[in-house]
Amino acid sequence: MDRQHTRRPRRARRLALAMGAVFACLAVGVRAATASGASPAQIRIESFVFDPPTLEVASGATVTWINRDEELHAVTSAEGLFASPGIDTDEQFSFRFEKPGTYEYRCALHPHMHGTVIVR
Repeated sequence: MDRQHTRRPRRARRLALAMGAVFACLAVGVRAATASGASPAQIRIESFVFDPPTLEVASGATVTWINRDEELHAVTSAEGLFASPGIDTDEQFSFRFEKPGTYEYRCALHPHMHGTVIVR
C-alpha cells in the first residue's frame, strides 16, 4: 500500500475526532480566550503528557495548551468549564481562568492524560 493510501484513514479519523470535539464544545458552552497584553501561561502536550502537570496562575490569567505531539488531543475540564476542539500538532487552545480554585482537566481522546491548573 502506498503512503498516500495509509494517510487517508488517519486524516479521516482526525477529522472525525475534531468534529466530535467541536460539537462537544458547543454543547457545554465552551469559553475560549486569547491572550491580551501579557504572555499567557503555557502547558505543552508532549509524549502523551501535560507539561507541567500542575500549573499555578493568578486569577484572570489565560492558559494556553500547545500540542507538540504528532497525535490529536482535546483538553477537557473535569468540571465542564471548558473543552477544546481537537488540537492537532503545533496547534493551541487557550482559556481564561476568572475565579480562584483548583481545576482538573484531561485529554478527552486519551483519558490517562490529566493535569491541574491552580488559580490564586
